[in-house]
Amino acid sequence: MKYAVLGATGLLGHHAARAIRAAGHDLVLIHRPSSQIQRLAYLEPECRVAEMLDHAGLERALRGLDGVIFSAGYYPSRPRRWQEEVASALGQTNPFYAACLQARVPRILYVGSAYAMPRHPQGLPGHEGLFYDSLPSGKSSYVLCKWALDEQAREQARNGLPVVIGIPGMVLGELDIGPTTGRVITAIGNGEMTHYVAGQRNVIDAAEAGRGLLMALERGRIGERYLLTGHNLEMADLTRRIAELLGQPAPQPMSMAMARELATLGRLRYRVSGQLPLLDETAIEVMAGGQFLDGRKAREELGFFSTTALDDTLLRAIDWFRDNGYFNA
Repeated sequence: MKYAVLGATGLLGHHAARAIRAAGHDLVLIHRPSSQIQRLAYLEPECRVAEMLDHAGLERALRGLDGVIFSAGYYPSRPRRWQEEVASALGQTNPFYAACLQARVPRILYVGSAYAMPRHPQGLPGHEGLFYDSLPSGKSSYVLCKWALDEQAREQARNGLPVVIGIPGMVLGELDIGPTTGRVITAIGNGEMTHYVAGQRNVIDAAEAGRGLLMALERGRIGERYLLTGHNLEMADLTRRIAELLGQPAPQPMSMAMARELATLGRLRYRVSGQLPLLDETAIEVMAGGQFLDGRKAREELGFFSTTALDDTLLRAIDWFRDNGYFNA
């Protein structure tokens, strides 16, 4: 089979590309001209260049595939109105879906986010059947973007595109160039994260998430969500364990009110100086807005099981960050 990945220079896309090659499939990487795609040369991919807003170029790049994983997820990078962020997110993916339709791609996997789902009303682990009745209120631009993109993917499936939605938990592991979710590790290691906001998380190993995304692409039912889950744990336990492995003091709890005040000050400082805040609404939402997740559907329908111990995931990520100079000397 010939499978493509968009967003392969990111953490999830890179591990999905690895999973495709490990399964013996042909790998195609669709990337922008400016992407640092040479990092993935060891996977011996076929590379096809296309800009996200270039419909004709995307259509050509998507021709002749058996499936595609869209992991080029939009992430708000600076304080803006949520309406602008959502418009940018949807504007990036609309050309992709239109090109998939024209190229007749038989299988499409959109890599979604658990933040697109509301919390379980009884406080139980979240599952794929949780939906907001309307526009989520009181949420960050990040959450609103993830909600809108989830709505868009399901709408595309209802309109006939073969879209499946794969939703990993909080992904940690090596190859997190950004870093993205791995910033919790580098921030604790560099003494930048001395406090956290209480919340619930589900942590999954990056390699296992990549394998799960491939399984969802190949076996998932059209229009369905699949949660790819690992370990359910409190933010307090996650940050404490990371600190222990790094030999650093454990971050201390901080109230939501204090976190929001600091985020407001950071946003005001950004408007004056252009300096991006260390703590913003997205970081608060990531720490406090999550929930435990129930991965039963992916186990039963895809045969996906996560078996990697949490410490193994954390130690591999720490070693990779250390080897690549992410920690202060």
